Amino acid sequence: MKKTEVRISGLGGQGVVLAGQILGMAAVYEGKNAVQTQSYGAEARGSATKSEVIISEERIGFPVVRKCDILIALSQEAVDKNIKDLKEDGILLVDSSTVKTIPETKSKVFKIPTTQIAETALKDRLYANMVILGALTKTTQIVSEQSMEKAIEESVPKKATATNLRAYRMGLKQ
Repeated sequence: MKKTEVRISGLGGQGVVLAGQILGMAAVYEGKNAVQTQSYGAEARGSATKSEVIISEERIGFPVVRKCDILIALSQEAVDKNIKDLKEDGILLVDSSTVKTIPETKSKVFKIPTTQIAETALKDRLYANMVILGALTKTTQIVSEQSMEKAIEESVPKKATATNLRAYRMGLKQ
């Protein structure tokens, strides 16, 4: 892996920014260079949100994702808006609970019902971001399970650590 560009997209309130921060932190734990940026609509909750993470073994000269190798879409709007920026040979992970139509793409597509898993098993859709991080780790091995778990433990409130780790591990099984 020389450089991998990841865009995590969804709606405000889905934990998109936190997921990007955790991914970047996990990469740093493995001795890689990482940069994470984020943007969201003015009203934040419910508006378009994205978190971009660039992971590289070399220095990162430009901190913005131009064409992503991996696109994670947690809403229909996210996939519709961002699919154009996914490389032809890229990887698309979508929350099949919220994304019903996937535009035609030559990329490899993985459909994971992250919101449904979070609501059913954990009684709160809030954990869908952790489920998708588990699926990302399993499908791409972009970082190790151990680095991701350490980053989750360092990033979420102590009282929520066990539930977040449980959600992440559910994603590893998808």
